[in-house]
Amino acid sequence: LTQVLLRLLDDPSFNGPVNAVAPNPVRNQEMSAAIGTVLGRPNWLPVPTFAIRLALGEVADVAAAGQRVVPDKLVKSGFAFRYSTVQDALADLLKPSKSR
Repeated sequence: LTQVLLRLLDDPSFNGPVNAVAPNPVRNQEMSAAIGTVLGRPNWLPVPTFAIRLALGEVADVAAAGQRVVPDKLVKSGFAFRYSTVQDALADLLKPSKSR
């Protein structure tokens, strides 16, 4: 997100709203499968919608149904995303931290 914001500040050709999202949106099932793969754990039990509603309240409908938002302006501008897939991003995010 920081790189997106810096790009928007540095590039005067951007105007209006810009979707600061990953280039390849995924559904909840795909996200769950990617998390399971990265963590090396099985992914056979989906999270029921009522549990999402219980945890997220009013935001649950967006989380459960999704919006499939894409970053058209960023892609057209040639912005280089650090991770091209959700699995690559999760692998970096969930990697064990190194001991100091």
